[in-house]
Amino acid sequence: MKTSIKKTVLAFVAMGFLAACSSNQSIQEYYVDNSNNPNFISIDIPASILNLDKAELSPEEKRAIQSLKKLNVLAFKKTAENAAEFKVESAKVNAILKSDKFVELMKLKSSFGNGVVKYLGEDDAIDEVIIFGSNNDQGFALIRVLGDDMNPAYLMTLMRALQKSDYKGEGIGSLQDFMKG
Repeated sequence: MKTSIKKTVLAFVAMGFLAACSSNQSIQEYYVDNSNNPNFISIDIPASILNLDKAELSPEEKRAIQSLKKLNVLAFKKTAENAAEFKVESAKVNAILKSDKFVELMKLKSSFGNGVVKYLGEDDAIDEVIIFGSNNDQGFALIRVLGDDMNPAYLMTLMRALQKSDYKGEGIGSLQDFMKG
């Protein structure tokens, strides 16, 4: 009888340990898991490609740019053949983004579809911004903006700085071709 109780207790401890060790998939793991899936395209864009070093920027804009490292883009193009997978993948991304780790910055509605902007980190020291946009007819895009101690106010500042740069979309042509083709 004592052996049976010990085995039961040991089994519960083992299950508790395994449950504590297992975690939900992260956005980074999701990117890695789908980088070779033919329904996805994955692009890493270094901040330097944005040509912001040549633009005339204010000190605030320069601080915003210096906090930016790179952008990771993962896009899923929906077709008639992969409609079921689109639903599964959209649900996976939404489940990841519902984690308490993410803070919602804003919701988006546009002609492309609906989206959300969330971030990881502290209010004044953001390490990662996630932009997720989805359209039930075309697919979805998941963009990770990676940086060091970014500030939410930097997002608008970054947009102003991009307007001053001579960035013409270099590096994302393959994404545009993928979504069209």
